[in-house]
Amino acid sequence: MPAAAHYTRQGFVNFTRWSARLPGTQRRAAARTEQTASPDWRGDGSVPAARAEQLTDEAPSVPAVDDLRVREVLDRVPSLVALVHGPEHRIAYVNDAYTSAFGIRPLGERAREALPELDALGLFPLLDQVQRSGKPRTVKSRKAPDGRSYTFTCTPVAQGDGKGGSDGRGVLVFATDVTDHAEAAERLRASERRQRETAVTLQRSLLPQELEQPDDLRIAATYHPGGTEAAVGGDWYDVITLGGGRTALVIGDVMGRGVRAAAVMGQLRTAVRAYARLDLPPHEVLQLLDGLAAEIDANQIATCAYAIHDPNEGKLIYSSAGHLPILVRDEKGTVLRAEEPTGPPLGTGGWMHASGSIPLAPGSTAVLYTDGLVERRDADLDEGIAALERALAGATGTPQVVCDRLVRSAGVTPDHDDDVAVLVLQHPARTGPDSELFRNAALELLGGVEAAPRARAFASGVLTSWRFPADLHDLGVLATSELVANSLQHGTPPMRLRLRRTDRRLIIEVTDGDDHLPRRRRAEPGDESGRGIAIVATIASNWGCRRTPGGGKAVWCEFALPRTQVT
Repeated sequence: MPAAAHYTRQGFVNFTRWSARLPGTQRRAAARTEQTASPDWRGDGSVPAARAEQLTDEAPSVPAVDDLRVREVLDRVPSLVALVHGPEHRIAYVNDAYTSAFGIRPLGERAREALPELDALGLFPLLDQVQRSGKPRTVKSRKAPDGRSYTFTCTPVAQGDGKGGSDGRGVLVFATDVTDHAEAAERLRASERRQRETAVTLQRSLLPQELEQPDDLRIAATYHPGGTEAAVGGDWYDVITLGGGRTALVIGDVMGRGVRAAAVMGQLRTAVRAYARLDLPPHEVLQLLDGLAAEIDANQIATCAYAIHDPNEGKLIYSSAGHLPILVRDEKGTVLRAEEPTGPPLGTGGWMHASGSIPLAPGSTAVLYTDGLVERRDADLDEGIAALERALAGATGTPQVVCDRLVRSAGVTPDHDDDVAVLVLQHPARTGPDSELFRNAALELLGGVEAAPRARAFASGVLTSWRFPADLHDLGVLATSELVANSLQHGTPPMRLRLRRTDRRLIIEVTDGDDHLPRRRRAEPGDESGRGIAIVATIASNWGCRRTPGGGKAVWCEFALPRTQVT
């Protein structure tokens, strides 16, 4: 007989003896195993007597599970095991692994005094709960005084005092060493914290460190990164003074999380500032951004709302690329929601964006925000926007106060699951002495040889009434003369001169019906024209031009007021 077959039969006899002592269910399972144990025993399952005796003599018997002593098994278990009994949790048993970890523990003593390590881990309330309820409980990854981490499972056991009293109930404490897992998890958490801190630092560094404060608006903004369980997103906002008293306001949200989203946000914000300097209509700015977003990352999309405020028009001109609607609260507390037009997010391509408008009269407050302020997993988005409208209707005070109130009303906490960016702007209703610092004057130019002298006379009278000093008065009249002359020579009717003063500057603007934009160029000595814009650019603090929505153009320049005039 081959040796392999000999040892197989030995094992079969031992298996048969062991399985005979098993309870019924286990014995039947063992019998099924017996039938498939060896190819040599696939008939009736019997073993020749002589062969069985031979195997019996050669192989030691395997002890049945029922014959094993529990203490011998528990003493060899590498996990920590302790058994306590009674309402005072007196120690009935601790295994060798437990004593190796925490030292010898006297049997019969109260666990609260004899097992201080369990008290340090806060397990005694759990022991009481397990003993009362009769249900096991598990506490994951607690760090013990020995510096190692354990997962504790407390299981109720009946110790059979024969009376059914509480003294007969005990709790088996089973602790598995999970130090390696806990340390690996902590390293992973530390790495995630470092990555999040990097993303937050990058995000904050790419946001405006200090908001520009236009003459006619009061503005505040806030940014709240998501909680520690949420990676930082790509929310951003910006305020850009365009010159001529106009201001661009931007809010956006890059889809995605982490450093990549923050980096894309930084590129888009930089591009917005560059495109804004072209003084284009809002929908044209978003059109340019759409193409750029696709070039940056074809898989990355972003929402954005871009609005322009012109104090002479009393409204916001805006365009939206998949972003949430702008909200405006008027002086009476009525909240308006900017509706269409809204195009798809940036980066999707193939869409012609359009501009819309919403009133922003003196005394009004407008709010631009990202979805983290209004979107909740358990509620519809429209419900969040409606709640924000109600909060804005009752929000008064400075822009920063309004900002903080809206964030609080939305329930934003440090553990919020998404980034939140909010931009609040107010167009103050100025009265009393303050109103004297903000003045407007306009003149329709009919053309002809008398237009330039008439414009100069009008500017001189207005600047005199505004009590400007002589040098600023003369510069203003000269700039008016050059801008009007340029419009008369290169523009078409209708033509209009507008003077505006704020608490910081004098603005002179001339509009006409021709959409050809002038540019500053160097005039040669023999040239009879081409010096007007160069003169304006030299004497003024700033100048620019833009196309107007109805066709035509506007050319403007600014003069900074002396501090005495500001006050």
